[in-house]
Amino acid sequence: MPVLPKQPLIYEINTWVWLEELSRRHRRPVTLAGVPPEEWAAIASLSFDAVWLMGVWQRSPAGTRLARSLPPLLEECRTILPDFTPADIQGSPYCIRDYTVEEHLGGRGALAAAREALDRCGLGLILDFVPNHVAQDHDWALEHPEFFIRGDAADLVRAPREFFQAGGRVFACARDPNYPPWQDVAQLNAFHPGLREAAAGTLLGIADQCDGVRCDMSMLLVNRVFRKTWADRAGREPQREYWDQIIGAVRGRYPGFTFLAEAYWDLERELQQQGFDYCYDKRLYDRLVHEPAGAIRLHLSGETGYQRKLVRFIENHDEPRAASVFDAPKGAAAAVVMTTLPGARLYHEGQLEGRRVKLPVQLGRKPDEAPDPALRAFYGKLLQAVRDTRFRDGDWALCELQGWPDNERFRRLVAWRWAGSGRHHLIVVNLADTSSQGRVRMPGLTLAGRTWRLTDLMSGEVFERNGDEMTDPGLFVDLPPWGYHFLEF
Repeated sequence: MPVLPKQPLIYEINTWVWLEELSRRHRRPVTLAGVPPEEWAAIASLSFDAVWLMGVWQRSPAGTRLARSLPPLLEECRTILPDFTPADIQGSPYCIRDYTVEEHLGGRGALAAAREALDRCGLGLILDFVPNHVAQDHDWALEHPEFFIRGDAADLVRAPREFFQAGGRVFACARDPNYPPWQDVAQLNAFHPGLREAAAGTLLGIADQCDGVRCDMSMLLVNRVFRKTWADRAGREPQREYWDQIIGAVRGRYPGFTFLAEAYWDLERELQQQGFDYCYDKRLYDRLVHEPAGAIRLHLSGETGYQRKLVRFIENHDEPRAASVFDAPKGAAAAVVMTTLPGARLYHEGQLEGRRVKLPVQLGRKPDEAPDPALRAFYGKLLQAVRDTRFRDGDWALCELQGWPDNERFRRLVAWRWAGSGRHHLIVVNLADTSSQGRVRMPGLTLAGRTWRLTDLMSGEVFERNGDEMTDPGLFVDLPPWGYHFLEF
């Protein structure tokens, strides 16, 4: 059985920044071994199942030096921290020098102590794996140059921002094909059999220390994507997909180990088929930000097995802070949507308190921001409401929405139901800045012939409704702008 429960609630922590904040708060250096037990207990009390400690691996000194010389990054950090100095830049957690735990965070022993503390609170541990690239000063650049996409002297002259020299050899900087190269990291060759074997070994070492990994930019390693990006420089394309091979090697030793993919470009289903337990649902995030309810309903119309293997979020370290994107009513509606859907649910440290400042991943501390008590209370109630295992083990389905001849406002609503063990849940959300009404029909439920007591788990309101009417024409709902019902009945 998997270590993490089905469809887990995951709490992402920027480890370096979080420990710096704890050190200031407790007036002593705090490493992963010294995190006060009440900090882990507070996370567990909010119904989370796992903590993603983002950025625990050793960062590249060369990458850090480069980061401290980049004018755009320096300027961004100055706008965030009034007392900023370049020493506040600690390097990118995705420019990895070695997969050993940073000594600044306490080293491997401290991570093991943190894992034990998390386990005592019933929390799993997720760490990072960056398959596409390593720091330019990684040992492999000298010991295994064959693991990398290579260039030559002509490339170095022609495109000095795309290639670099190390140990007398020329290597390609890593890249996403849609953007300029990342100049602090070297591109690994996903087609090279030795690299694949070494990557599997790295992952097995990570799996010794945690319960799952979040795999950075996973879609870049899909064979056809990698071929399109690097063409003949990559050599012969293997018959087997990278992730099928790597995940298979790890699952041979750790059958319950959890793999999460950072994934874009509508490749989620393909990555699920290659072995991932969950893939980012960036499309849902974009639609919640920019599109109407109809686009959300269409997005959720895929088969349930696919929906259960997506990672829902409205904030993470790559996206702007939710409180800066959504005003309070729309943000609450978006949070209800992401929290009550099937799949893993990802929350970012600071999201629950309404933090608005997005940090560059290279920055080692964050500014003071006053928490939003009302938002924190909202999230506390919402997370408590989904603690019920019926949200993991129950049957989920989209609901049918209807209006009447002079009312098309039902099109602004989204609705789904969970069913299990005689107690059901219905979620209805108005994704519009005007009031909306409609009738909701819940497929697969036998409701007729009895009276149902409906309790809204967020507002505390209680309603009694006739099951015959709930069946046909459907439960009547009338919601204010960005309003929602989270009903248990």
